[in-house]
Parts: sequence; structure tokens; C-alpha cells
Amino acid sequence: MAHEAQAPWRDVLDAALALRAPLLDRGWMLGCAESCTGGLVAAAVTSFAGSSDWFERGIVTYSNRAKTELLGVPEALLATHGAVSREVALAMARGVLAHAPVQAALSITGIAGPSGGTPDKPVGLVWFGWAWLDKEQPDSLRAEAQSIIWPGDREAVRLASARYALEGLRRRLLGAARDA
Repeated sequence: MAHEAQAPWRDVLDAALALRAPLLDRGWMLGCAESCTGGLVAAAVTSFAGSSDWFERGIVTYSNRAKTELLGVPEALLATHGAVSREVALAMARGVLAHAPVQAALSITGIAGPSGGTPDKPVGLVWFGWAWLDKEQPDSLRAEAQSIIWPGDREAVRLASARYALEGLRRRLLGAARDA
């Protein structure tokens, strides 16, 4: 049983480590805003010595109030679309860029379960946001979002989400993905 629990965490750590080079190559810092993962991304990144060279901060914005106060997510956006939405995931990622000295950001907002789901937003639904400076136009940024409905229990959803968010930012920085 302990071996099974370690394998998904190892995948998150591997994804965090793989993001290091694209950030260091640009001299960029990473920031993240996490809701349903509760800081797993930040924990994975800071597991490595030297992560302060490429990781600036992680913000756990579990409540809507935290999303508004710490990231500037408009209350109207939360009221209209809900916390688990494309719009809020993008606002969270952009909010990290606006409120922290970073050039790349990721956000995660979802329903990890076992309760809290609805027919429109089932347990396992997670929205990811990524925002980063545009290499060609340093004063502008790019932002993308994507959702996935993960199978499994709360731990499985949270670990898969942390891994996917890190991998997604890496792919985008390397120019290999264009999900919108």
C-alpha cells in the first residue's frame, strides 16, 4: 500500500523537476495559485534544493474570498461562472502574474470530492490555468486554460492535478501545446 501512495507523488516530483530547466533557461520565476490541490505544487517544487532560483511563491486560495483578496479574481466572475470554471482558472493564473514578481504562473481549481459535485460540475472536474510572458512581446502575456475530469478518489484527483498543471506549463513554455 505504501508503494502505491508513493508512485503518484513521485510523478508530481518528476513533473516539478522537469519544469526547472525551461524556467532557468529564461531566467524566469514561477508562481502558482492552488485551490483543490492545497499546496501540492508548491510542496513538490520546494522539495528540490535550489528551487528558490526558479520558484517565487505559491498561494493557496481555497475559498472564493481568498481568490478575490489575494489574486484579484472579481467577485462577479465567481458569482457568474463559479470557482470551478475556465474563467476563474484564467483569472487566478493572471492574478499570480499581477501580484507576484514572476514571469510564469499556473492555477488549479476543481472539485476533488468525495462530495461537492453537481451534474454540470462533477467530482473530479478540475480547471487549469497557465499564464506566462510572451517571448516576442515582453510586455504582454499569454494565457490558456483546460479542464479534465479525473477518475478516482480525492487523493488521486489532487495528485493527478498537481502533476498535470506542472506538465502543462512545461509544454507551453517549450511551445509544444496550444490548448485553449
